[in-house]
Amino acid sequence: MVGWGGERPTIQQVQQCYLPRILTAERVTPYIGLLGGRPLAYAQSYVALGAGDGWWEDETDPGVRGIDQSIADPELLGQGLGTRLVGALVDLLFSDSQVSRIQTDPAPHNLRAIRCYEKAGFRRIRTIVTPDGPALYMLRDRPVEVSSTSHRSCG
Repeated sequence: MVGWGGERPTIQQVQQCYLPRILTAERVTPYIGLLGGRPLAYAQSYVALGAGDGWWEDETDPGVRGIDQSIADPELLGQGLGTRLVGALVDLLFSDSQVSRIQTDPAPHNLRAIRCYEKAGFRRIRTIVTPDGPALYMLRDRPVEVSSTSHRSCG
């Protein structure tokens, strides 16, 4: 797992940040991405509204979820696995009818992450300043559901 600045956190930092009691208190849901039954990545989703600590203070929609993820092994980068991981996480989150949008905020210089999100259907909104520094705010809207009613043919 690589942190915002590109440095690998220590196990103590990971434990401090991601203990289940902390995740529950912060309304964060953790996920482990698997490839062939082996851990590949860490991902998390969170409720943006009320995230606290200076995050998403203008958010008023309780249905917005944020996501973050990281591929654990740098040798697995560039193989489309991040796009598959993000796509699976988006599908999972949108299976909950209460989720209206999904947001993410990669560093503006992280072109690999930005391309990954765009491939997964996210669109660039604007550059913002977060408690971690500048970020590119990206959104993915809930897919429009096609009505299953049959159409009468003319004639």
